[in-house]
Amino acid sequence: MPRQLFKRYLPNPKEIKNNKYLKIFGTLIHDPDLWHLNRNSVAKAFAVGLFCAWIPTPFQMVIAAGGAIMFSANLPISVALVWITNPLTMPPMFYVAYKLGAVILGVGELPFHMELSFEWLLHEMLQIWKPFLVGCLAMGVTFSLAGYFGIQMFWRWHVLRRWKCRKDARAKLSK
Repeated sequence: MPRQLFKRYLPNPKEIKNNKYLKIFGTLIHDPDLWHLNRNSVAKAFAVGLFCAWIPTPFQMVIAAGGAIMFSANLPISVALVWITNPLTMPPMFYVAYKLGAVILGVGELPFHMELSFEWLLHEMLQIWKPFLVGCLAMGVTFSLAGYFGIQMFWRWHVLRRWKCRKDARAKLSK
């Protein structure tokens, strides 16, 4: 089952439960439903985690944990998926989000030249914040829906394939 596949890559539950940033959820984090691996909890976890990965703020893991608690999604998967946005992937992901937001809002793309200074960052963000946030929202919703339905379909396909293999094996034994 896909359950073994996900178990292999999940972080240790004790580490997550003892994370200092997740202590704000108190005993809610100990709800057993947040740790189950089934088709619905994993699909919801992908939706929550992929949406939160596109939120351009620090502490995305805390937001993902809150979303997992709110939607009864698998907590470790929700928290782990926000690491799709990491220091290597953030620049291209957020650049694509900005470009998409500019297209959605119908504004022209601003010329880009980079300086490593706080003043440059502040000046640029004041000019691009609307298309950037609209693009992040659009990408978050798109990836969230794709993750949810993709996991639902993958899980169903995997279970049906296993049933067929068992049926074929029983047919061979009965001959």
